[in-house]
Amino acid sequence: MHLSKKAEYALRATIHLGIATEMGRVTISGAELAESNRLPLKFIERIFQELREAGLVETHRGKFGGYSLAKPTSEIGIGQLVRLMDGRLAPICCASENAYQPCTCPDEDHCGLRMIMIDVRNAIAAILDRYTVAQVVEVTLRKMRRDGIVPPFANTDSITISGASANRKADPADGFLAGFSQLATLYASPDEHDPL
Repeated sequence: MHLSKKAEYALRATIHLGIATEMGRVTISGAELAESNRLPLKFIERIFQELREAGLVETHRGKFGGYSLAKPTSEIGIGQLVRLMDGRLAPICCASENAYQPCTCPDEDHCGLRMIMIDVRNAIAAILDRYTVAQVVEVTLRKMRRDGIVPPFANTDSITISGASANRKADPADGFLAGFSQLATLYASPDEHDPL
């Protein structure tokens, strides 16, 4: 699977809309979303047009207009967004469940490449379909707060940051699944209460 720029930008912008909602900002302008993600405004506007047509985003006109989520973040799946933007999750068309197309293989039913690519598709779908934007937002905000980073769209007058953020490399322990596992462990322990 190759995640297109369109899907990447749609995911980043939708996650940022979810963060904005958590920060009490229901509507965010396209310019703010583009700037906070370092993305081209015209591309964001085209992507949000598609998200609006799919019923995931609402647009608001006027001086304080912009974009807001049309559904709760808990109802927006990561796999749903990727499929909306990119179509299939499978690396090759003949391994796709939702966008199947025959390939040039003379015996598709006994093709070793197709079999392994079906397993790849299943593994990708299992991860992407397991999580929602709400879960990604929750883990993202927890990690930002842990590292002393002010979340985007936060009212900085009411936030105090303790500690400085270290310049981190892409450590597997800092991935979403590790953060989600830590969050699940925290909620499983009734003695510890650490609000986001």
